[in-house]
Amino acid sequence: MPLAQALGEGLVQYIEPDPPYFAQIARLVDLPGLRNAGLKVVVDSMYGAGIGYFPALLAGGNTRVTELNNVRNPTFPGMHNPEPIARNLAALTAGIAQNQAHVGLATDGDADRIGLMDENGVFINQLQVFALLLLYHLEVRGKRGPVVKTVTTTAMAHKLAKLYDIPVYETPVGFKYVGPTMMETGATMAGAESGGVGFAGHIPERDGIWMGLTIWEFMAKSGKSLDDLIDEVYAIVGPFKYERNDLHISEALKQQVLKACEEGAYKQIGDRVVRSVETIDGYKFHFDNEQWMMIRASGTEPVLRCYAESDTLANARKILADCQKAIGA
Repeated sequence: MPLAQALGEGLVQYIEPDPPYFAQIARLVDLPGLRNAGLKVVVDSMYGAGIGYFPALLAGGNTRVTELNNVRNPTFPGMHNPEPIARNLAALTAGIAQNQAHVGLATDGDADRIGLMDENGVFINQLQVFALLLLYHLEVRGKRGPVVKTVTTTAMAHKLAKLYDIPVYETPVGFKYVGPTMMETGATMAGAESGGVGFAGHIPERDGIWMGLTIWEFMAKSGKSLDDLIDEVYAIVGPFKYERNDLHISEALKQQVLKACEEGAYKQIGDRVVRSVETIDGYKFHFDNEQWMMIRASGTEPVLRCYAESDTLANARKILADCQKAIGA
């Protein structure tokens, strides 16, 4: 049916979702305080759905928002896809330096995830973002209740939860598992390794606009830089560094590796002894000192994903190198 006909018959109607959304954000975040926090922020909207939201929400004060790639373009020029990960954020790095910004942020194509950079253009990974939001949620906002996270998300959540005496529920990868678990358990916060976080009182789903504003609110209310806040997290839980490799291997080798995992063939990865294995989604190998590595087949791409978290980036990378050697990839 032609659109004009559908409109004429009352089968289609246009709505403007911004006003109720802006009102909801105003209930969740101290927008007046943020507008007058004197922050200089650079936002890369990646030609997607997040265009215009941060400048509109923070207009009228002394906080300055510079927005990059703020024209809708479904070809996402200059990037393979609009994913807010380090390799796609050259424009954001340059924008931070050019504007002498306090923080940089990118939203993905549908603006439900963020990528974060400090004032030096250093990428803050998604697990660090989750820990930052969880600390703010617990310590500053005083929220208590269960936390939900995917099995690939940071061990820092377990350490923070233990300190604040709250339970943690783990799910397979994907918010299609996280959201329902969040509702079933009455969780106050939930997140995934891909960079999305949900929050009780809002929606049991990801919202990159809310995430960005909340991180900036943490900076504004504490008077601390992003680096200082991450140091604060590490002072509480200890150092955690994360890395992921996506291995493009043959289907035959992938199935061979998964079969070996299922049969318990990997008792040691490099010089690290496997203490236990989780099989919520893929195979998660736990080592001493809260270090872990995980192998899982992607549900969306023809790759074998390998994840690792350790006390230093060098150690996380060594775990992944040892993993690759062990599986013969």
